Amino acid sequence: MKKKNLYVALLCSTLLSYNTHAQNRTYEGPNKMNTWSITGYGGITKFFGDLTQYNGFKRGDREELTGAWGLSVNKQLTPLFGIQLTGFNGRLQGAKDNHYSSLTGDTYSATFNSPSFVQLTLDGTLNVNRLLFGYNKFRRWKLDAHLGGGIIYYHTDIDYTNVTKGIDGSFSTNTDASSKTAGKWERDGSTYTREWVVPAGFALHYELSSRFDIGIDYTHNFVNTEKLDATVGDLSDYVTQQGIWTFNKGDSRNDAYGMVSLALTYKLGKNAVRAKDGKYDAAAGRYHLRWANPQQLIPVPYNPTMNDADSIAKANMPKPVDPRLYTDSDGDGVADLFDKEANTPAGSIVSGGGVALDIDKIIRDAIKNNLPKDECEALFSNIEFDTDKAIIRNASKETLSKVVELLNMRTNCRIVLVGHTDARASDAYNVSLSRRRVDAAKRFLVRAGLTDPSRIIAEYYGEYRPIAENTTVEGLQSNRRVEIKILPNNTIRSTYPAGFRR
Repeated sequence: MKKKNLYVALLCSTLLSYNTHAQNRTYEGPNKMNTWSITGYGGITKFFGDLTQYNGFKRGDREELTGAWGLSVNKQLTPLFGIQLTGFNGRLQGAKDNHYSSLTGDTYSATFNSPSFVQLTLDGTLNVNRLLFGYNKFRRWKLDAHLGGGIIYYHTDIDYTNVTKGIDGSFSTNTDASSKTAGKWERDGSTYTREWVVPAGFALHYELSSRFDIGIDYTHNFVNTEKLDATVGDLSDYVTQQGIWTFNKGDSRNDAYGMVSLALTYKLGKNAVRAKDGKYDAAAGRYHLRWANPQQLIPVPYNPTMNDADSIAKANMPKPVDPRLYTDSDGDGVADLFDKEANTPAGSIVSGGGVALDIDKIIRDAIKNNLPKDECEALFSNIEFDTDKAIIRNASKETLSKVVELLNMRTNCRIVLVGHTDARASDAYNVSLSRRRVDAAKRFLVRAGLTDPSRIIAEYYGEYRPIAENTTVEGLQSNRRVEIKILPNNTIRSTYPAGFRR
């Protein structure tokens, strides 16, 4: 009796350990899901063997109603497959009249009782209705087929009446020497007999809530012995105990027992929720893999229509660029957005703010002070060219001469020459033409007496930086130009973001 209590205690300890570690275990899929649960069982048992009046589920007149209880820890591996560690403790009983012993020719009326068996098995489960019907039918129902293997510990008490000789008696395998039954009983000192057992059955469950399921389970347990009832067909005699303690097979089948039980399952895990009308919301909590399909938690990819794509493109379109940023109405080299005088006369030399300057006065002041200023004022001007030509006009030569005189006075200044063309040729040709125009202006400055030619920076862009439309005569003339920019030496980079520079 003490060893039986020890096994029950070990079983309960194992289950509690699984319960402790199961709380935080989740399914590692696209969305977290709970996968652990605990099921309690309580039901009736029916023995199938030599000492039973009928071969089926019907009980004989002297056979009593017996039962068992159990507990399992369940792990759902996928929506279809799971495993469970199951323990049972219960009672088995059977009786048979007119049991014949071929060893002595006597007839018996015998009853066997296994008052407290302990069984521990590891079973695999298959979700049959999900496999056959999918996830949208019978959503609240779950039919599991389970099969496993384990070990059973039991002992057997026999009460008999020898009808032939009128002798009553009893004996028990729960003695100081009992053992496993596969082969000879070696009577190794254990008061319980141990044997392998194979449980197989079905369980029908209904999902009551996000935490609880209720169901009915039937398990048929195949025991690896024909001596669960201490009887081997007609090759056993109770008075003489022949054929009981030794291995005799004969025509006797291995014993088995069935158990029909009510099952109550508690689903472990955090933030447990269940689907409503087959709809899932991953943000609502964690569904249990026992009931849900992880793929149903993945949102359907959104495929926008052409109208949707157009709306999205319009919503994310950057704000339009202010046209004044790339428009120079008066052609002075300063964009309208920054031009403080938007209508300066053609050929005017202007400051960086687009204000017309008197270049003669600037040069006279520089000569009068006899020293260059610490800061160089930003000056801008344009010189224009005839169509497809890189020859400087006479009016522009006067401007360039004054620029040379100013630069020689202010050694802290440099000059940037930027060449452009209109759009009436190929891109490659226009880039080459704008370069020739810049080179012409550079040569004129050097020949006009610029003391330090290294202060000249040349850039050329072809037709890519127009300041007017290329659809009118005036616009074409404005675009055929070389911009002159007088800037401080510490201005390293050009104000243009791209182009050719040397």
